[in-house]
Amino acid sequence: MKKIVVIGGGTGVFTVLTGLKKHSFYLSAIVTMADDGGSSGVLREEFGILPPGDLRRALVALSSESHILSNLFNYRFENGVGLKGHNFGNLFLTALERITGDFSQAIEEAAKILGIKGKVIPVTLDYTRLFARLENDFLVVGESNIDVPKHDGSLFIREVFLNPKPKPNKEALEAIKEADLIIIGPGDLYTSIIPNFLVKRIKEAIQKSKAKKVYICNIMTKYGETNSFTAEDFFATLERYLGKDVIDYFLVNIEKPKSLYLNQYKKEKAELVKYDRKVLSSWKKPKVIFTRLLRKGSLLRHDPEKISKVICQLID
Repeated sequence: MKKIVVIGGGTGVFTVLTGLKKHSFYLSAIVTMADDGGSSGVLREEFGILPPGDLRRALVALSSESHILSNLFNYRFENGVGLKGHNFGNLFLTALERITGDFSQAIEEAAKILGIKGKVIPVTLDYTRLFARLENDFLVVGESNIDVPKHDGSLFIREVFLNPKPKPNKEALEAIKEADLIIIGPGDLYTSIIPNFLVKRIKEAIQKSKAKKVYICNIMTKYGETNSFTAEDFFATLERYLGKDVIDYFLVNIEKPKSLYLNQYKKEKAELVKYDRKVLSSWKKPKVIFTRLLRKGSLLRHDPEKISKVICQLID
């Protein structure tokens, strides 16, 4: 059975895993631990545990159990003193960590309950925080403040880093070493993807891996992170943190959504990611694959089935 490792966080990993779990692959999701916002942030501060949100999404994506159980793990309380804003799955993982005394064990127990196909792996088991230095030298502290900027979001990010510098999860290193295919993205570049490479030895493990490596470009830009980024900008930024000539395939969406849907995203100051086909086609490495990746509807995200179809062709 071919082994596929998906690296990232947020809804991007969820999308890729949802499409691939229907095929005969052994799937491992390596998930960023830099999240410090919302329910995850509160639980992180109050209980001193690793942020459970992105792990929960990956667990639900790989679940083979009933739809109602998946919905239960994703359920968010809308009222109740102390409960409002919390996600049931996050509380569940927190309780399991208290019971087992070990966060990795808590994830394993949740995986058994959800009957997941594969493995969900935190990239690190150490506490860390994400920082971003902007073009004007202003330092933004915390993933949540980068994700939803309280500063001038039109300023470009010069660099991101983790402090303290965390050690890698040995399970993550092992999964990367044994992988036949490594998928990076899609997802927020500076808050979901790059933080994984900032963990010690993760970048080097990916570089040394004999697996084919795929980077899936975002469909939309994100205000405060990737303002006006083209596909070329996304890839150049990724290479800056991962290294040159590591990625074998670069997936770029060519499907255009309806103008009505794009206009809705203007409120969020997000734009469709543009690309120069002539420039990208001239690249020797990576091989750029221009394909239709957009899912139907007003939410402009990747389609799990379309992604899995391309991935199946690459791994074969």
